[in-house]
Amino acid sequence: MGRPGAPKLPLYAPDGVVARLTELQDGDRTAVSRVFDWHPIPAPPQRAGPFRLDSVLLPHYVPNAGVRLSAPGLTLAYTGDTGPDPALAELGREADLFIADATDRAQRTGGRPAGSRPALNLTAREAGEAAAAARARRLLLTHFWPDNDRRAALAAAAAAFRGEILLADEGLSVTLG
Repeated sequence: MGRPGAPKLPLYAPDGVVARLTELQDGDRTAVSRVFDWHPIPAPPQRAGPFRLDSVLLPHYVPNAGVRLSAPGLTLAYTGDTGPDPALAELGREADLFIADATDRAQRTGGRPAGSRPALNLTAREAGEAAAAARARRLLLTHFWPDNDRRAALAAAAAAFRGEILLADEGLSVTLG
């Protein structure tokens, strides 16, 4: 695994990610450590290249950390997969771009109706509410199920968030700064 002599790739992730990568290498954690320079998150603020990286544990089926990257004049926040949580407002506080899970499991064919299980993924409306509470400038909805209606997701988010809303898609390029 990895090219001999190549620099290690920085990996900012919960321990569960490293455990899964190790499983993929038949339990050989040294193979993973030869390729990745692992920085566990959530953790106290740390540097990631030119950015300050803040992270917070968010609710999901497996360990998940939301990430906030800040540099002078630019802030980007990313929820990862998560359910609703008060920490989302601080994570995305005045972010130039707030990237949020909009899985909306209730839209899935045969999906369970909202309220039938713990909410461990956001709906598009909840993503919009989190972006509004954070006073983010732009919202990028991501993590759509294949059969979800993206126009409905956009409308649901727009009912709660008045800023620009983007929909993640292959090839999407977003200008920052």
